[in-house]
Amino acid sequence: MSDEKHTNRLAHETSPYLLQHAHNPVDWYPWGKEALEVSRAQGKPIFLSIGYSACHWCHVMERESFENPATAQVMNELFINVKVDREERPDLDQIYMTATQLITQHGGWPMSVWLTPDLKPFYAGTYFPPEPRHGMPAFVTICRYLSDAWMNRRQEVLEAADDVTRRVDLQNQVTAGSDMPTTSMIKESARELERYFDRRYGGLGTAPKFPHSTELRLLLRAAARTKDHDYRSLVELTLDHMIRGGIYDQLGGGFHRYSVDAHWLVPHFEKMLYDNALIPLACHEAAQATEDPALRQSFSNAVEETLNYVLREMTSPEGPFYSTQDADSEGEEGKFFVWSRAEVIGELGEDLGSTFCYAYDVSEGGNWEHSNILHLAKPMDQTAKLLGITEEDLSRRLKVGREKLFEVRSKRIAPGRDEKVLTSWNGMMIDTLAVVDGGRRGPYAQAAINAANFLLNKMRTPEGKLYRTYKDGRSRLNGYLEDYSYLANGLVSLYEATFDRRWIDEALAVVGVMIDEFWDEEDGGFFYTGKTHEELIARGKDPHDGAIPSGNSMAATALARLTKLTGREDLFEKTDRTLRLFSGVMKQSPMAAAQMMIALSIHQGPTREIVLVGDPHSNDVQDGLAILRNRFIPDKVVALRRPGVSEEEIGSIALLAGKKESGSGLTTYICENFTCQEPLQGAQALGNVLDDAL
Repeated sequence: MSDEKHTNRLAHETSPYLLQHAHNPVDWYPWGKEALEVSRAQGKPIFLSIGYSACHWCHVMERESFENPATAQVMNELFINVKVDREERPDLDQIYMTATQLITQHGGWPMSVWLTPDLKPFYAGTYFPPEPRHGMPAFVTICRYLSDAWMNRRQEVLEAADDVTRRVDLQNQVTAGSDMPTTSMIKESARELERYFDRRYGGLGTAPKFPHSTELRLLLRAAARTKDHDYRSLVELTLDHMIRGGIYDQLGGGFHRYSVDAHWLVPHFEKMLYDNALIPLACHEAAQATEDPALRQSFSNAVEETLNYVLREMTSPEGPFYSTQDADSEGEEGKFFVWSRAEVIGELGEDLGSTFCYAYDVSEGGNWEHSNILHLAKPMDQTAKLLGITEEDLSRRLKVGREKLFEVRSKRIAPGRDEKVLTSWNGMMIDTLAVVDGGRRGPYAQAAINAANFLLNKMRTPEGKLYRTYKDGRSRLNGYLEDYSYLANGLVSLYEATFDRRWIDEALAVVGVMIDEFWDEEDGGFFYTGKTHEELIARGKDPHDGAIPSGNSMAATALARLTKLTGREDLFEKTDRTLRLFSGVMKQSPMAAAQMMIALSIHQGPTREIVLVGDPHSNDVQDGLAILRNRFIPDKVVALRRPGVSEEEIGSIALLAGKKESGSGLTTYICENFTCQEPLQGAQALGNVLDDAL
């Protein structure tokens, strides 16, 4: 067990993950100058352990090894031990995960990497057990073996480290494509994605299954461009099974990180802020695109329930959003979320309880480790028919049951919450809240405004540079490319929800610093770390989407949208060069470049530049915004000019220039490349034109 009397250097950190290890008997250092200097001075290798607070196996390895005094003694004797929160330092995570994958052909967390004093990796793995198990050596055995190699076969180790470092650097480079990519890549990518789809349960590949939200959004765009509704049906199939599955929290809303099985039943129970921004965005677009009223309602419900969960459980009183919730509570994975049949019947009574258990697959034996993960095993219409009641009656009963069980569950010991604030993930959530609000200026828009104000006021230096993280009153660490690009994109969406010009001005300010810090003038595209960042063994450009889109793909997205609104040639040129640089990645790895293709779609168009002229609070303008909100128009930007606003007051939003009211009420201009059709009068005219065009 950890000794609360023993405190290591992690006690001075703000990361909840690092603080969890502050009382380990391991003499942990945070990443920084002190650890690196001690390693060089003592000639000891570095043991680098990277994880995050919601990681189940990170907790397991801590309990088994890092809390064990005998294991800690070996570690302290042989290595300089450094603990890193991957969410705080994604630059280190990227570099050393690449090394881990090169060395072992797989990756994951906890990540365990052994480095020379000059930070070059010579061995790596993920979780190691305390004793030999399932073909894995014991952690202490590995430690002693690697120390012996360092002491007695130093030259061999150094050569291996040099080789891995060279290959890591190569992996981080992007070779520019020879041609400018075209939107035909979107169709080609959709065909490639289609090959990997599970046509029974939805999703890409087999177990384990991740949401792949951005790929789903790309398929919706391919469907809109090609009129091939099969692409849309794959999205509908996936989201329907996810929303009915155990990966979705049926009582409280929100999505768990991924499913360990192929049919979305058993999740890894941690909840990540980024998933609960990206998946609702895909659901929102699917609700706009589908022609099935029941699916539209289901997708819309999931969006609302998930965003309400974020506002209820993942929002700081100061305004920004927290990072994660753990999988474990009371030392057990999933304990907070699962039920026995006796519990359900005891709380709901026999009549309602039996109906609830039938609908949500709750049995005596359980559907997971003798407990039950709530999920809708069948669609609602089928369940209602089998129970001999109407779908409306079933829906009403289940709603009552969910509300009662949610109240019961709220009295349980909740999973831990990582309350650090990350700029990039907050930018993502601002984007989703603003898009879903769509001009209503409701609670979602207000939450986005609160978070944006916090980031701009508390997580930015006087010179305009962004910090990566905030906790306990401290903003820390240099922002990365993703922090700038996600925030800039979120601010553009916030403008389109509020039509407050301030947000475009702020987006342009963030983009200006992003270009100054990260832009590669020689080859185009953006480096992941800024020019004033500490020097590491590699400086790459983050070419591939992972669990979240890459920094470059989101930079291209934000720049493309700003170009359409402002008409700035310098932003157009940066977008163009970034897309050209990544054309090879888009062609060769479509599953890792979905967001870049979304940016390409906006950049090359056809993109509808929609200008509304009128009072945003008027019924006519609100009706027009509802029309835009309820239709799937993926490649668009929206601006609004209030009556009486002068040409000087429109500022940087060049798209508004010359747009005037034509009569009373709403006037709408639909433009492309700043060339506009005849103005439309009233919301109905806008709806008619869009229906004809779509």
